[in-house]
Amino acid sequence: MKSARINRLFNQDSNRCFDVAIDHGFFNEYGFLSGIENIEKAIATLVEAAPDAIQLTVGQAPILQDFPGRHKPSLVLRTDVANVYGKDLPRALFSRMIKDPVEQALRLDATCVVVNLFRIPNQPEVTDQCIQNILDIKPECDRYGMPLMIEPLVFQPNDKAGGYMVDGDLQKILPLVRQAVELGADIIKADPTDDVKVYHKVIEISGRIPVLVRGGGKAPDEEILQRTEALIQQGAAGIVYGRNVIQHPNPAGMTRALMAIVHERATAVHAAKLLQS
Repeated sequence: MKSARINRLFNQDSNRCFDVAIDHGFFNEYGFLSGIENIEKAIATLVEAAPDAIQLTVGQAPILQDFPGRHKPSLVLRTDVANVYGKDLPRALFSRMIKDPVEQALRLDATCVVVNLFRIPNQPEVTDQCIQNILDIKPECDRYGMPLMIEPLVFQPNDKAGGYMVDGDLQKILPLVRQAVELGADIIKADPTDDVKVYHKVIEISGRIPVLVRGGGKAPDEEILQRTEALIQQGAAGIVYGRNVIQHPNPAGMTRALMAIVHERATAVHAAKLLQS
């Protein structure tokens, strides 16, 4: 019964979710490790700050689940590993699913599993691998009542962007998000659009499937808070931020500020005051 796990993932009052992603070590990129070099310390900081969920890999999820008590953040389990994020891409790109992902998620008491759906210029084979991953995991999620979060990601050309850079073009995001919905997503995790004011169209194309918005690369506090306020106002069901939280000088404070926007509809100005205090 997926609703039982979804109820643990989404806040009971706001029906929205703040998931902090610190699964970046899965992807073998030195630059992704900033702020999570000491993963136990990073997880402990977040547990104390109390977001709704923390996104982790099979190797690090037990650290979260070793914390005692009923009120720690829920686990969102990353199920696929890829080599598509580097500035200098390898000869062959891949996106591979871990073995028996739903079984592992159940053993780890996850509330949700997440899998990528990449659109990378001139790399249709990687998209094919992502779709195969989704086709494999979807029936298992349905069988065992495990919510499936699909993460549609549109990349810019690597030679243009110089490494992992997402494309915020609405016309590219919309069809990929819709494909994720058609493939059976229970939750969508999608990038913000270049023009944040049109994000309601991403919400619309997803229909009844809730949309959590990715944080993307590191950005100034004011930009992140204002963007988050605008996204929530347009109907986003929450956010999945990683580097903008864990690489912040005050990750607990940034978590509290973002939680106020997501769950209390606080303004960016008010949230900034929470962060400063």
